[in-house]
Amino acid sequence: MLTTIVWVGFSQSLFAAILVAAKKNIQKQDRILATWLFLLAAEFLTCGIDYLVWGVPLLSSSFLLFNPAFFLYIRSLTKAGFKLKASQLLHLVPFIVFESASYLLEEKSTLHNFFENDSTQWFRFLFSIASVISWLVYNYLSAAMVFRHRKKLENEFSTIESEKKLKWIISIVVLYNLYCAFSLILGVIQVSVPGSGLSQYVYNYSALLVLIYILSFYGLRQERVFQTEENPLEEVKEKYQNSVLSTERKESIKEALIRLVESSKIYLNPDLNMNMLSEMLDVPKHQLTEVINSEIGKNFFRFINDYRVEAVKKKLLDPNNLYSIEAIGYDCGFNSKSSFFTVFKNVTGMTPLQYKMQNSKE
Repeated sequence: MLTTIVWVGFSQSLFAAILVAAKKNIQKQDRILATWLFLLAAEFLTCGIDYLVWGVPLLSSSFLLFNPAFFLYIRSLTKAGFKLKASQLLHLVPFIVFESASYLLEEKSTLHNFFENDSTQWFRFLFSIASVISWLVYNYLSAAMVFRHRKKLENEFSTIESEKKLKWIISIVVLYNLYCAFSLILGVIQVSVPGSGLSQYVYNYSALLVLIYILSFYGLRQERVFQTEENPLEEVKEKYQNSVLSTERKESIKEALIRLVESSKIYLNPDLNMNMLSEMLDVPKHQLTEVINSEIGKNFFRFINDYRVEAVKKKLLDPNNLYSIEAIGYDCGFNSKSSFFTVFKNVTGMTPLQYKMQNSKE
């Protein structure tokens, strides 16, 4: 069974890596994903060779590969202006060190002798500690990046498409942590009761294969979230705890912003984002973000969509309007039926139809 899983995993990883590497208009996150899939293909290949040579795989450090690679991939998706640096290869050092040491020591991946007092007991303990630390640290950092990203979206975009929300990444974070937790429990059981339950490496490589299918499917479809490069200094300024803007300057920006939005009705553009608004007003993006958050008391997403909702309300109650409710939503700047209904209900507490029925003149 294991050999089948291993060779399927090798084929799938290699094929997916080639597809991602050949992707049209390849982005930095695609290069990271392609490299990651190539390394996973190598991991499956070495496992298959180990099984042929020693009858069982050698101690695998796939955890030490998956954790930092997943972290770097999420970082490339969620950080504006992300750049690949040679120093980031240091994240793979633990994987390379333990993978090489497993071959030098010929340490087999069996749990029945985990506590056996032999010459490589220290290596098994060190490997286990490193794997758990890697899991805890990288998964915490990865999850934190995704949740920070979700908050940041509302200060960047007036319309948030599904590929920007990275729901599939959140699903993988949850699934991977469940997989790691169950793997830890399974390992403890097999150490305590040798020969019991599901084979640890059959379980590990089966779960890894499922994750590869998910990564290759969604990774091929994933587009870059932030399309423009930013000055890293702006990320610090954007927090604006120590604002350099005077009260007069904030009020001036606020007035210019509201005047532009209301006179030009730029909220009707479903693709409106902070970069576009910054260029229109000739005001740095971090200053606009500060004014919208601190002076208006909303994030960019809510600020723009409140205007869209008000426009929808007027059209819903217009007796001369012949458009359907969905068409009104599109006409007022929403780019999908689902986002229209969700935003409208969040703002008004009712659906567009309920609002129309409740407020229309009899």
